[in-house]
Amino acid sequence: MNEVKILDQKQVKINELITMFILSQDVAPTSKKQYENSLRRYFTWIDSKGYELNSMSRVEILEYKQDLLKSGMSSLTVGGYLCACRKFYEYAEGCKLYPNIAKGVKSPKRKQAFRKSALTVDQGKELLRYFKTRSLRDYAIINLLLRTGLRTIEVIRANIEDIKIKEGQRVLMIQGKGWDDKDSFVCLTDNCYKVISDYILTSRGRVRPSDPLFSCIANNNLNGRLTPNTISYIVKAGLRAINLNDRSLTAHSLRHTAAVNLLRAGGTLQDCQNVLRHLSSVTTQLYVSSLNESKRLENPPEKLLDTMYED
Repeated sequence: MNEVKILDQKQVKINELITMFILSQDVAPTSKKQYENSLRRYFTWIDSKGYELNSMSRVEILEYKQDLLKSGMSSLTVGGYLCACRKFYEYAEGCKLYPNIAKGVKSPKRKQAFRKSALTVDQGKELLRYFKTRSLRDYAIINLLLRTGLRTIEVIRANIEDIKIKEGQRVLMIQGKGWDDKDSFVCLTDNCYKVISDYILTSRGRVRPSDPLFSCIANNNLNGRLTPNTISYIVKAGLRAINLNDRSLTAHSLRHTAAVNLLRAGGTLQDCQNVLRHLSSVTTQLYVSSLNESKRLENPPEKLLDTMYED
């Protein structure tokens, strides 16, 4: 009975620590949730090893890192867990709770390349054909993603009133990743806008400018805002339907597809950076590497050696 009471008190202390830490972080709600989940995993690991929080050292942090890597997680995922630990101990040292034993512990290195694949032009066309005959809303979403390279969260945040005319060009104002305001935009070509306009006019009754650009059709959230999981499900279902059931192909792949096909069509690196709204051209440069790889696969130079060794 006493043991149960001690464990309960320990859990209360951990919950209080996490709550105080989360409240101190000036980050987006999604980041706060990620920090919370990561720290709970860390504290569970401490308990499973029989360690005490007040006696932890850098040695145990490095052990935790190795255990994460041995579990089969990607370098990116492990880096996320370690980032939460570094943030927590930085906070704890500032509050004079614990020394910063995680300072300088590095996240595992990962290859500078995109983890998601891009569709070919023909695959993009096939995906559009699939949705065109099934759902006007889903067709409009896929069409928008392929033609503008928007992130799914940016599509979700968009309202009807965010479609505006800017110097004679129709645009969609965007609240980008990590930003609080809709101070960026993508241009809506006629082929892109017409599908969105048809969806708004034919699938709804009275609409308000502040309504979501794409709304939910489920009864428990009718006309409400979509979620990232909903768009991910829509895209994955379409990809499977056209026999592209590959883990590297996701909703985010449509952003990569827009970038690679823009370059393939003759767009410059600056064009690609502007469309994707990258702050650094270094990030955009990775798409050039992806395109070069695609071209190499289309016509592998190894074929020149193919017949040289035949009798």
